[in-house]
Amino acid sequence: MVETIKKQWYVLHTYSGYEDKVKSDLLSRAQSMGMQDYIFRVMVPEQEKIEKVNDKKKEIEEKIFPGYVLVEMVMTDESWFVVRNTPNVTGFVGSHGGGSKPSPLLDEEVNRLLRQQGEPVKRPQIDYEIGETVTIIDGAFNGVEGKITEIQPDKYKLFVSVEMFGRATTTELDYDQVKKIN
Repeated sequence: MVETIKKQWYVLHTYSGYEDKVKSDLLSRAQSMGMQDYIFRVMVPEQEKIEKVNDKKKEIEEKIFPGYVLVEMVMTDESWFVVRNTPNVTGFVGSHGGGSKPSPLLDEEVNRLLRQQGEPVKRPQIDYEIGETVTIIDGAFNGVEGKITEIQPDKYKLFVSVEMFGRATTTELDYDQVKKIN
């Protein structure tokens, strides 16, 4: 069985309502079982929601994916076993049963979730050039091609000029929101 040495994000299926308990249990198990070098971050994505109760508005945190927890880990037999046998974890999403290893999330999916949650995003080291044509893969201009007009490597930002309704419009994007056209 081939093990990955790269830390990646995986999705766990849990009993609904136990997401926070799974998060704390998994972090505790990683610590107590010496798996800190294999199990890194555990995330329960939430969003703020305003709920009206008795004509009063109340701000609450709502789970974006009830019944699911994200874990950043290096997939080995040992780390898989620790995570899989954490109380209230019913399995990995993307696993086909029989002890098979699950598929990790794509970097673009993870970065989008991390940005939404205010978590640090893994920054790609990609070399772009001014004048290069790219395809936007995230945001309002998803699927649109444009030319890079400015690069801010310290902020991991690109300014891309796209044509909309016959006029050029410049938009500011992160490196991971575009891909090179081959």
